[in-house]
Order: sequence, then C-alpha cells, then structure tokens
Amino acid sequence: MISIVCVYNNKEILENFLLKSLKNQSTEYELILMDNTEVKFKSAAEALNKGGKKAKGDYIMFVHQDVDLSSINWLKESESILDSIENLGIAGVAGRSKSKPWAITNIKDGIPPGIVSPETINEPISVQTLDECLVLIPNKLFKDIKFDEEVCDDWHLYTVDYSLSIQKIGYDVYVIPMFLYHRSKAYSLSERYYDTLKKVLAKHHKNKVILTTVGDWLTFYPLSMQKRFPGFKNKLISIFK
Repeated sequence: MISIVCVYNNKEILENFLLKSLKNQSTEYELILMDNTEVKFKSAAEALNKGGKKAKGDYIMFVHQDVDLSSINWLKESESILDSIENLGIAGVAGRSKSKPWAITNIKDGIPPGIVSPETINEPISVQTLDECLVLIPNKLFKDIKFDEEVCDDWHLYTVDYSLSIQKIGYDVYVIPMFLYHRSKAYSLSERYYDTLKKVLAKHHKNKVILTTVGDWLTFYPLSMQKRFPGFKNKLISIFK
C-alpha cells in the first residue's frame, strides 16, 4: 500500500486535482493531508516529515496539491514498478541525469498542458536528482532518513537534497515511467530558492555539478558568479558534468 502525504494551501485546487484523481484508484491507499492554509509550517521538509511519520504504507508518496494522476491504475502500477527496483532510495516522476540535457520525465505541466521532455521513457531511469512535484520513498527508509529541515528550511530543493543524500550512503534514485499532469510550471527562481541552493551546494560539495529540473549548478564556483555569468557557468558544467 502507498501512503500519500500532501501539504496544501488551497483547498479548491487540492479537490479539483489530486483528490479528484484519487477517487477511483483501483487499489487501497492511505491519505494524509497537511493543512497549511494558515501557514503554520515554515518549510516543506517540516510539514512532510510530520506527515510521513504518520504513514503506515510500504511506500510514502509526497505529492503537490495540483497533481492529477492520469489513470485509475496509477497507484497500483507505480507500486508494482517500485517493488521491482532493487536498492531503491527514492523514485519520482521527473529528474535529471548526466546522460541527457533535459528533464527525464513523462509528465505534462502548465496551462494548457505541455510536454516537458522531448523523449518518453518506458522503464525506470537512474538519475542524480528528482523534482519535488511527486516522489515516493520506501517507508522503512524514511523512518531513518527524513528531509533535512535545516538545509531545506523553505519550500525548495528538498528532494534534490534527499536524492543526493541517499546516494551518499549507497541507495539509488530513479525516475519511473508514469504519466501525470502537474498544473504548475517551473517558476522564476526567488531569492529564497537561492538561499536554500547555497546550502545544498555546500552540503554536497563533493559533487562538482548538481543537476536539477530548473537549473544546473557548480559546487566549487561562487553562486553569485554563476548567477551573474550563466554562459561561463554552463561551459564549466559541460567540462565537469
């Protein structure tokens, strides 16, 4: 069984997207909703860790409120795929790998829906990091390793950090070949994003390059310079990637 943890701040969006797509799922699941309409959580990591502690399923799915699962068999098929992956640390529906210059995913996003990747995947693909819109973690593992509330003290990069952290101790990170629709598109990067990014780059400095679905970054070159000279940054990334 999959336990579903969602932090929401807009009940209408939650009901019209995630909850609507869960109504007719062909398998049992556990739903854990974390109400943030009154902004009581200071970060995604804090809210999701609290929700994850309540989970009883074999896997915990951390998902955004504006995600629409594309099939009544989505949970059943995803669980079957996860069961087939050995040494699984975390899986998601979108991520980045050094093998491709674009996001590895089958999802659509935005209004109107648009294809995110030029390629469709048909099997689990090993990646460096995952996007936050939807990820799944084995519950046994999450009991021991949770999202980092100190480094990711806002609403960004918590699955990027988790992906990198889990690989350090020998687990694997995958994008699974599942379709879905995510209402939101990648947004402009805020200063709070960069504040968190700086801490993630410092924590994972042994990785020369960190790839994410909204940008690629060097750990050994000042972030201020990467923002100021993106062309030079990209040349260095192509060398060290």
